Amino acid sequence: MDTKLTLKLNQEIIEKAKIYAAQKKMSLSRIIENYLNSLTNDIKNEEYVEISPFVKSIKTGNSIPADLDYKKEYAERLLNKHK
Repeated sequence: MDTKLTLKLNQEIIEKAKIYAAQKKMSLSRIIENYLNSLTNDIKNEEYVEISPFVKSIKTGNSIPADLDYKKEYAERLLNKHK
């Protein structure tokens, strides 16, 4: 549920924030909401997180099983590497 919030901010900051929001094609309310959400570490949905272009570029689409024994996997790779 959305609720209205009134803030008192420096006029210069407001103007800069409006320009930033326009460049990002987002509403200023949405940007502030995302910021406050990140401050409270209550991120439950990816739509609140802006993923950097670099992170997007290295995304593989592969998932890691929850029960993966990474120590065993690493040991096997080392053994195979040195055969």
